[in-house]
Amino acid sequence: MKIPSLVTLVLIALLAACGTRRNTVRLPVARIGATEEGIASWYGEPYHGRRAANGEIFDMEQFTAAHPSLPFETWVRVRLLATKKEADVRITDRGPFVKGRIIDLSRAAARDIELVRPGAAKVRLTIVAPPKSYLRGRQFTVQVSSLPAKARAELLQRQLAAQHKDVSVRYRSANTKGGHAEAWRVLVGREESPGAAQRILERLLDKFPNAFIVPWNVE
Repeated sequence: MKIPSLVTLVLIALLAACGTRRNTVRLPVARIGATEEGIASWYGEPYHGRRAANGEIFDMEQFTAAHPSLPFETWVRVRLLATKKEADVRITDRGPFVKGRIIDLSRAAARDIELVRPGAAKVRLTIVAPPKSYLRGRQFTVQVSSLPAKARAELLQRQLAAQHKDVSVRYRSANTKGGHAEAWRVLVGREESPGAAQRILERLLDKFPNAFIVPWNVE
């Protein structure tokens, strides 16, 4: 699925770790399964052995990566579109701050998807797991749609209820600072883990390719 319109559940941290480059790509931590496409690059020396932005020592032989804004400890699946090869990486650093680039992989991850030689190539990122702290005390649901009219949302709710349990409509007021308009969100499921919500999401994606997972108790 294409990444939905970017919302306010984002941690913006532009701490330079991979040089003094700058970018403003934003990806919400809440949307497990959300994707982003752009150019990936990789880094090793001279950053190997230096402290990453999250405080740990960067080891270019571990499967880690730098992203401009994703919270540290988010797990991301990186797919090189040319080769279809994938690697899962943990976000530990900030970067790359170069226009058009969305992630800097460690050398180990770049080698795994055959990115070392070209140096930069187009990839698709998919959030596969948020930081562990994000999971504590939360339930998860799948947002199928966000509609401007309550009647339309309730119609979709009735249609989905024929095949799915726990289908609900939740009102979201407008963000007066410009984040989003007033809407009625159609939600499916109320699960104790992202994994359980992911199984619901997989059943919905054929008809609702822009569906995504969110915490139950988040507007």
